[in-house]
Amino acid sequence: MMKIVCLNCGRPYPETGVPYQCPTCGGLYDVEPLTSDLQPSTLNQLVSLGEGNTPLISAKAFRREVYFKCEYANPTGSFKDRGTATLSSFLLSRGVTEAIEDSSGNAGASFAAYAARAGIKARVYVPESASGPKRQQIEMYGAEVIPVPGPRSNAAEAVRKAAQAGMVYASHAYLPFNLPGYATCAYEIVEQLGGAPGAVVLPAGQGGLLLGMARGFRALMRAGKIDKMPVILGVQASACAPLAALFSMGITGLNFVTEGATLAEGVRVRTPLRAKAIVEITRESGGRFTSVDEAFILSGRDALARLGFYVEPTSALVWRAMEETLPELPNPVVAVLTGSGYKFAAKKD
Repeated sequence: MMKIVCLNCGRPYPETGVPYQCPTCGGLYDVEPLTSDLQPSTLNQLVSLGEGNTPLISAKAFRREVYFKCEYANPTGSFKDRGTATLSSFLLSRGVTEAIEDSSGNAGASFAAYAARAGIKARVYVPESASGPKRQQIEMYGAEVIPVPGPRSNAAEAVRKAAQAGMVYASHAYLPFNLPGYATCAYEIVEQLGGAPGAVVLPAGQGGLLLGMARGFRALMRAGKIDKMPVILGVQASACAPLAALFSMGITGLNFVTEGATLAEGVRVRTPLRAKAIVEITRESGGRFTSVDEAFILSGRDALARLGFYVEPTSALVWRAMEETLPELPNPVVAVLTGSGYKFAAKKD
């Protein structure tokens, strides 16, 4: 049985309402332990658009066989759909009819789609610089888009002010209900490979996908369904790499982190809320974080496209990361391609 409790004071999540923080102490809620059942249907979802069951395709990369988990094949074009299905199902179970969210694009598009499916009126705060196709996608689902000038953090601040005024904040960062959905990606990989991967390489911004997948692998290990956790390699953009800094230098490393502009807008998160848990579980796996300079992002996107994988720049971070780290990663290696190239205005170097 999964328990949802405040990480600060230990109080359980209220039986009514949808607070995004603990009403008593302002702490962050978390959910543990995750189920080790391999059937995503056990999550009792009320809202679905057919997310999950994405392809796992092998291809040669840097003279190694790598398995690419094509999360861009989800209904709205990104991995976010796994978590939004479980989050929106929870909202519906609590009788929510209107909610707000903030996003650089993918989470907002996913939330808008699943809100439409659930009959929930959605408003999404986005950075003014968010990719045009993503903003258009959000609007097409019927959600109201609120562009916010400045960096990604400004959109987060704007949505919190709206939440303080009484709106339901369906945050993919604060609320933990997306994590069981992300765990299904780990379960699928084990089913598709016929066993555990040796390593998983994936982009990390807020790090929810990394945390949910790692906990999924850990649940499978504890249930005796796999022998050990895969090595987790989280990839960030050098322009904004707080998890890499925290992992390598500890808390003082955060003093040197910037929220610089990057084509990998999906990982432009200056202060990941679950950073401590993400770093701990990555270390537990024997993995680490790495960062990719801006000059390598589009070339990575183009290299993946030449293998048949059309992804957005955030997903392309895994290509350069593999170029630098594949010799040290145990087989089989799985690289998670998180978002579709159709979400980004096409560019050439």
